[in-house]
Amino acid sequence: MRPPPQCREARVSLDSHRRSWHFAGIMPLDIKICGLSTPETIAAVLDGGASHVGFIFFPKSPRNVTPAQAALLRQAAIGRAKAVAVTVDASDDFLDAIVSQMKPDMLQLHGKETPERVTYVRERYNLPVMKALSVSEPADLLPIQGFVGVADRLLLDAKAPKGSELPGGNGVSFDWRLLAALDPGLDYMLSGGLNPDNVGDAIRIANPPGLDVSSGVESAPGVKDTGLIRDFFEAARKA
Repeated sequence: MRPPPQCREARVSLDSHRRSWHFAGIMPLDIKICGLSTPETIAAVLDGGASHVGFIFFPKSPRNVTPAQAALLRQAAIGRAKAVAVTVDASDDFLDAIVSQMKPDMLQLHGKETPERVTYVRERYNLPVMKALSVSEPADLLPIQGFVGVADRLLLDAKAPKGSELPGGNGVSFDWRLLAALDPGLDYMLSGGLNPDNVGDAIRIANPPGLDVSSGVESAPGVKDTGLIRDFFEAARKA
């Protein structure tokens, strides 16, 4: 699948910027490490150059934390990375608790939230919102238009395997070539099945503005590995 000329021109320009950033030792794109739960792994993520740190509020997830836990953990990121609260079809009461205790820099809605719900959440909390959408085939890109100008950023994640209770963090990816059809100005993070071994390919194929990884830097479900975290950042820099 070959992108249109204007898309190729935009990517050539972006690639040149990334080469200059690489030689300057700067992380070439936004990276969010999601599902953090310990001070040690947060330190590794921040040292690696993450732009965002994600905390998951979903009881079915092995990465679930409480608002009180996230409030303590996110302190290390102040002034270094944006703290993101990740929720799945959360109620207003639950969001109230998260926002009041954790004081996140951004909310990520990773359920079946509608554009109307995204607008309501943005206005209620006066916080930027990242909306996650599941992708496995071209038709899954169609809902994007409904969130443009509504969500502050999108997260394009692989569709969960059949039977999974988790909307994300399943360690599966999708065909990144599908993203060649996107508007080159779309602000999004690529997620789903990323790890130190394939992140270079993901960057070269999709050329995303940002990356999101969770299970790909874990030694077991919910257990972040500082070595894999370092490897992920190094592989991203080399891409």
